Amino acid sequence: MVIPEKEVLDEEAVHPTSKKTPYLKGDRANVCLLLYLYMLQGIPLGLSMAIPMILQSKGASYNDQAIYSITTWPFSMKLLWAPIVDAVYCKRFGRRKSWLVPTQYLIGISMLCLSYRADAWIDDPAGPRILILTMFFFVLKVLAATQDVAVDGWVLTMLKRENIGYSSTCGTAGQTAGVFVGFFVFMSLESADFCNAYLRSEPLPYGIITLSSFLHYFGWIYLITTTLVMLFKKEETQPSEEEPALGVLETYSKLIQIMRLPTMKTFTILLLTMSISFSACDSISWLKLVRAGLAREKFALATTLIVPVKITLLLIFSSRMTGERSLDSYMKIYPYRLAFNLIVPAFIWAAPHMLTGRDVPPYFYALVIFTYGCPQMASYFMMVTRMAFYAHVSDPALGGTYMTLMNTLSNLGFTWPNSLVLLLVDPLTFKQCSSDVENTCSSSKLTKECAGECETYLDGYYVLIAICTVFGLLWLRWAIPTVRELQNKDFEEWKVSSRRQEKSEKSQFL
Repeated sequence: MVIPEKEVLDEEAVHPTSKKTPYLKGDRANVCLLLYLYMLQGIPLGLSMAIPMILQSKGASYNDQAIYSITTWPFSMKLLWAPIVDAVYCKRFGRRKSWLVPTQYLIGISMLCLSYRADAWIDDPAGPRILILTMFFFVLKVLAATQDVAVDGWVLTMLKRENIGYSSTCGTAGQTAGVFVGFFVFMSLESADFCNAYLRSEPLPYGIITLSSFLHYFGWIYLITTTLVMLFKKEETQPSEEEPALGVLETYSKLIQIMRLPTMKTFTILLLTMSISFSACDSISWLKLVRAGLAREKFALATTLIVPVKITLLLIFSSRMTGERSLDSYMKIYPYRLAFNLIVPAFIWAAPHMLTGRDVPPYFYALVIFTYGCPQMASYFMMVTRMAFYAHVSDPALGGTYMTLMNTLSNLGFTWPNSLVLLLVDPLTFKQCSSDVENTCSSSKLTKECAGECETYLDGYYVLIAICTVFGLLWLRWAIPTVRELQNKDFEEWKVSSRRQEKSEKSQFL
């Protein structure tokens, strides 16, 4: 049902600026619930990270990877339906539960349906069924994105105002745990080599689980968990002055007004460009490492050690990174993150020379952990600082819509350059057949016609790394003063006044 529009008489009451010290007494159970809900959200995200690794090991091209990367777009599109999630609900059932419960049920049902065909599509003799896999995982990510809108809105009212900074910790730590299960645990248990080495007394040619069995198991986890939340978690009704109920049209109208705010215009440019510098490094490097000969399950196992380190460091430094000037920490981390644009490609270039034997040398794992882990931890902390800033400036008068706007812009700033570099890596790569200098090996047909080997003399990956790094240096010169200016803005410059308040201000002026 659509709740009638209501206006806010005193918008200062909507976003109290209390300076109370965070204290979790009375909010511990809520923090645990939020961690768990975000963890469930992270499982489909982890799976979507694992699939490209599997496709790469099955011989998929970078163009195939670019098609599959469409599955990352729903978190960049959720703004299209976020106002509906925020404004249409059953008051008796709960503003956030009205969407959280059915969405999680649909995720569980989708996983169960996908589980019956996923293995066949991956192992198709003609090659992985890229289009149909993309379609199903796209739908799964749409549902996960909708669940994210509901949880983001709920966190603003579930936690006490002085504890709102913990929302970024809950979101980041919870999603990280979910990604750990969906990526690291799945990749390890799906690997026959890992299971035979560590979990079995007699070797078998397959792992303990498959993609289908993993989806089937967690489909039931979603259904059971959602039922428990529906029955036992009561959503408190917020007074209108704390969380006003807006109609769908007014919510979209407010959203447009937010995007027209001078502060948001500048912040939008910042969010849409901040990840370009790392796009080639993040989206291509680890696919090249799998192609160089490192088994995907060994990569997952080596990088598993990073997860507890990230969460531990987050808990230690959370209070320092989630203050009102959290973007200061973001800008301090950025140059170190950019420096790995030089370190990671050097490692990727050297990797084939270190993987010449059957066994992977121990020092190679140490290098993987360092070159993958440091950029990941930097990105992780940068995400925490951004989410903390979103929480501090978001107006609860618009519930999850304001938070979703910023998260969507951030996700879009990550997805569009990643998809673009995957499309560009092959056109910027130049090869030549060793037995025919006129054969450029620029297509699968020419590659098959080459009697010798297709030798690469210019790798598009390194070209893109250079372009992204130069862009990052230029971006920093603009971003440092811009971020400083944004954080000095008064909170009122991030809000959209109600019509009645605007009329009151005009009458006082007259």
